[in-house]
Amino acid sequence: VQLQASGGGLVQAGDSLRLSCAASGHMFSVYAMGWFRQAPGKEREFVGSITWSGGSTYYADSAKGRFTISRDNAKNTVDLQMNSLKPEDTAVYYCAAGRPWSSSAGTYDYWGQGTLVTVSS
Repeated sequence: VQLQASGGGLVQAGDSLRLSCAASGHMFSVYAMGWFRQAPGKEREFVGSITWSGGSTYYADSAKGRFTISRDNAKNTVDLQMNSLKPEDTAVYYCAAGRPWSSSAGTYDYWGQGTLVTVSS
């Protein structure tokens, strides 16, 4: 599975942004998909994930209530809708595919190249 994330950019605090991750290759629909982020000087952290069917989603506390993950297995895409963005959300955001669902980066087998989100105050 090859992944390509897009949609990052520079926004102001309080704005919304939608990231997309396009997958190519076989069997996208069997993988749980995760979003992670890495801020400058910090370790990569879990943002949220969605099960292979899209039936369940899980979020880090920092994302709950503001971020929403969705997927379209027919289009091989997974999106991260981010609302009420804060300066502390500034990071490179990565999508990843793995089995089974996990919040641990180490369990994901495939990674996109990352897309930069910058939130100004």
